[in-house]
Amino acid sequence: MTSKTFQSTNHILMIEPSVFYANPQTMDTNAYQVAEHEPREVIYQKALHEFSAFRDKLTAKGVIITQMRGHKECPDMIFSNCMSTHQNGRMYLYPMYNENRRAEHSEDLIAVLSQSYPDVQDWRHYAKQEKYLESTASIVRDSVNKIGYVGLSARTSKELAQKWLDEMGYKAVIFETKSHAGIPVYHTDCVMWIGTTLAGICTPAITDDYRDTVLTGLQSTHTVVEFSMQQLRTFCGNALEVRGKNGKLYLAMSTGAYQSLTKEQSALIHDHFEDVIHSDLSALEIYGGGSARCMMMELF
Repeated sequence: MTSKTFQSTNHILMIEPSVFYANPQTMDTNAYQVAEHEPREVIYQKALHEFSAFRDKLTAKGVIITQMRGHKECPDMIFSNCMSTHQNGRMYLYPMYNENRRAEHSEDLIAVLSQSYPDVQDWRHYAKQEKYLESTASIVRDSVNKIGYVGLSARTSKELAQKWLDEMGYKAVIFETKSHAGIPVYHTDCVMWIGTTLAGICTPAITDDYRDTVLTGLQSTHTVVEFSMQQLRTFCGNALEVRGKNGKLYLAMSTGAYQSLTKEQSALIHDHFEDVIHSDLSALEIYGGGSARCMMMELF
């Protein structure tokens, strides 16, 4: 008898940063990242406070958090998208685009996770071939319907995305995006998220050739809330469904994203979730160009 597949989990890995600043290696592909205009120690203390406050709000709702410590050479390790875990005991290690992000595959982290996920698929060698895939940031998964949504970018290889989807038995929905800066949105999970019954997507960020196909496909499985390009910049697309106490479903996002929702969008989201867990992540968004979803590695 096979176990039931759930879209979300009640167990999240979060990595407390040992350092945080605007990573210069990621700026050419991340249009949402801003160069530092404060001392690095000030930025780090803000990031540390934002991390702790967000973690505490998740645990207050009954979400289980496993916390580990980042490394000094990894300014983006708080954004835990170098690995993914799966209900079949499998874990993937991904080839990251930027060199200083490849160091995020720490031996202590791998050792801890491989105890529960012994089927380790190590794809890190693809980086030497200049092929990259960055976990759930590259592939937004509809786990129940086995569909993977992939927005192509420098950090997301079409070939590797298709290989992953084939291995995991997922149907592929591959598309192109364009940010306000005229370049691809660096990660798919900035454009969209998928919950059990509701999905959110910034349709204007999807290029004309793909927009209708992606939206129609998503609407065939979910109620959909659509976001504007301005809301993309406030990280409305970078959210995650989590399970709290008694299996209640919550949507986790930043306060900046939450405050940019229209009344109609907020009402629709609250129709599908017990509540929205939101926390101020402004320093992480400004200097890291990432938000709530980026900080959470799901443990199934």
